[in-house]
Amino acid sequence: MTKNNRTTTVILIRHGECEGNREGLFRGRTNFPLNGTGREQARSLAEAISYLSPSMVFSSPLTRATETATIISERCGAEMSIRQGFNNMALGKWENRKKTDIEQEYPEEWRLWLSHPERLQIAGGESLLDVRRRAFANLDTLVKHNLGGTFAVVTHRAVLKPLLAEVLDLGDPYFWKIHLDTASFSVLKHEEDRGYCLVSLNQTYHLERFISEWV
Repeated sequence: MTKNNRTTTVILIRHGECEGNREGLFRGRTNFPLNGTGREQARSLAEAISYLSPSMVFSSPLTRATETATIISERCGAEMSIRQGFNNMALGKWENRKKTDIEQEYPEEWRLWLSHPERLQIAGGESLLDVRRRAFANLDTLVKHNLGGTFAVVTHRAVLKPLLAEVLDLGDPYFWKIHLDTASFSVLKHEEDRGYCLVSLNQTYHLERFISEWV
């Protein structure tokens, strides 16, 4: 690495478990707190990434993310900041609904969600392309302001997947080709002359239990 090619480390984190995960809901921007398991996961996660020494933790404004971020910032001695650009995907009429109910009430949209969610536009909500653009714009700004440093981003599955797709220049369909569990972390490196590189994905070795969501 040359003096003019500073390497920035980005730790991408999915928040710990909440009851919306356990109940099989489309959570969207419904404001679930962490449950007991989620708090345990966040503590284990904070310990696992402490060796990376993040100086900042940027969080989605939703409680399940901010609670995860607070635990990390306290363990790592990092400053915490809320970023609206990492808020979860707005899900419109699917918000806070059971996935099994959506499957019954909106069968055509449900099939699209399972096969090609990048083409789905939920009434009153965002598309994955909307999320991809805003999340990457926010990440790129943070990298430019923290060149050569290390920071963490705590957000949601439906934000991290399109964000990773943009970082890695993945075309559609990509959503179901990336798997991210609750309280997992992934690591990116960014070099000024080469851009982003994925170093690790969906690390869960620090967790005794977690929910794997496949839909």
